[in-house]
Amino acid sequence: MHDHMHPPEIETERLLLRRWRDTDREPFGAMCADPRVMEFFPSTQRRDEADAVIDRLKGHIDRHGFGFWALEERSSGEFLGFTGQSHVGFTAPFTPAVEIGWRLAHRFWGKGYAREAALASLGFGFGALKLEQIVSFAAVANLRSRRVMERIGMRHDPGGDFDMPTFPEGHPLRRHAFYRIRAEDRPARPHPISSEEMLS
Repeated sequence: MHDHMHPPEIETERLLLRRWRDTDREPFGAMCADPRVMEFFPSTQRRDEADAVIDRLKGHIDRHGFGFWALEERSSGEFLGFTGQSHVGFTAPFTPAVEIGWRLAHRFWGKGYAREAALASLGFGFGALKLEQIVSFAAVANLRSRRVMERIGMRHDPGGDFDMPTFPEGHPLRRHAFYRIRAEDRPARPHPISSEEMLS
């Protein structure tokens, strides 16, 4: 346990990145059963599978002092999904590495929340964690996630594109686009979110 590294929470203007609670299990289970949320994953997940994901994410936070945090909307206290950083759990040409990622319930899409939470995560990764590089990846067709990566300053590295080992051979979503950002590439100050971006 690296308790000195555990931020109890990270706050942004609208969001709270915090530790998981048991009350998150039901809304997370609903998210993982939603084909829209899981469009670019091998399949939707049953409640027991979603619970196992939470247990794995909590275990990573306990072991490493950081991970994919639960995401909460500050104004309503509602659970939105997760955002954060994690050691990549499979072997690829770019591993070992720390990835940034997010998964949000469908009704919270289009508000700029993924970008806002991801920017806060990058700040934590380059600040508290002193990482030199953070990576991310998504199915090539997952343009929504790839746009978030670009908006937070990550760059697509086509030479790093790879076949995701968690997808079966020949699966149409197996090919993943690889993104990275280095500490020195980070803009000193992120651009404000325009109203047009909020809607996309």
